[in-house]
Amino acid sequence: MRTLDDLARADQIAGSRVLVRVDLNVPMQNGQVSDLTRIERAVPTLAELAEKGAKVIVLSHFGRPKGQVVPDMSLASLTGPLDAALERPVAFSDMQGAAAAVAQMKNGEVLLLENVRFDAGEEANDGVFAQSLAELGDIYVNDAFSCAHRAHASTEAIAHLLPAAAGRSMQAELTALQAALANPERPVAALVGGAKVSSKLAVLGHLLDKVDQLIIGGGMANTFLFAKGVNVGASLCETDLADTARGIMAKAAQTGCEIVLPVDVVLAREFKAGADSATVPVDKVPDEMMILDVGPASVRDLTQRLQHCRTLLWNGPMGAFEIAPFDSGTVKVAQAAAALTVAGKLVSVAGGGDTVAALRHAGAADDFTYVSTAGGAFLEWLEGKVLPGIKALED
Repeated sequence: MRTLDDLARADQIAGSRVLVRVDLNVPMQNGQVSDLTRIERAVPTLAELAEKGAKVIVLSHFGRPKGQVVPDMSLASLTGPLDAALERPVAFSDMQGAAAAVAQMKNGEVLLLENVRFDAGEEANDGVFAQSLAELGDIYVNDAFSCAHRAHASTEAIAHLLPAAAGRSMQAELTALQAALANPERPVAALVGGAKVSSKLAVLGHLLDKVDQLIIGGGMANTFLFAKGVNVGASLCETDLADTARGIMAKAAQTGCEIVLPVDVVLAREFKAGADSATVPVDKVPDEMMILDVGPASVRDLTQRLQHCRTLLWNGPMGAFEIAPFDSGTVKVAQAAAALTVAGKLVSVAGGGDTVAALRHAGAADDFTYVSTAGGAFLEWLEGKVLPGIKALED
């Protein structure tokens, strides 16, 4: 697919109206942005285009207004944070006044348009709505990998109507994902955690013939342990998926992928802060206790395994990291992976679900090679699905 470098060669950026799809669907608390990561990741593309003299028109969604105008989901409140991140003024317009606002723009100016999901045509991938957006620009740039799994008007249909390219954030994301799975340095380990196997079946199936070790943590590991005949006590466990887990382990044996499960676990009778806990070998779990984290022996085992890996793909926590002391396993393994990355011994790529929060909690996120802020798109990529927003750029 084309990038900004290709557009610079093929078109005169200065004076062009460039529509840039970013993801400004940021978390808010008391009317303030509580995490600026997605805004900060949009800055390189927006700043580069503005500095080259483009008229930069920013498209994004916020929340799920379902085709209705919902004042609380207006993007108007994000002009300030975007202005501060870009260090240049950002104007705002609703869709009704968009054409007039664009017509008044000068080279290098930035205009943020209203929430595209206020129009029902956005989520319907409606050609008429896509055309109305395309008429505002000369070039289209998609810099929202986190939205690439949606075939929406501003992510898919519009890419067929204008010269299109990937922005810098999209380019960085795809480069990192390629390095993790498409053409990785081996050995490759994938650490997949989380509560339920049912939510990660497609991920596990897709990874089996692509990685050398598949490390399973969190509540998911309980189902695999149960499938092997291990008593998991009162732990979260999808007993109805035992046959599925056994099938995954059988396929792993055929493909040469080693399934790695905890060797010891941290237990408690209830999941709450400060609860009394105990650490036992994985085959010594009492009936009334629940597994809430991996134990120190498991942490040592995983740390040693990572020392012999060259690439790590991380998705999901090792335990109930939200509450101490059940965050210890996730924290220590994340810190070990971060240290190996900093030392130049490991390429580490992480993303999806609670992964970003878990790595930040561990103080490890900034030291990973790449941490994706995409949730659904990252998981669908792990599942091997075609992402419509990416396919449209390739076409």
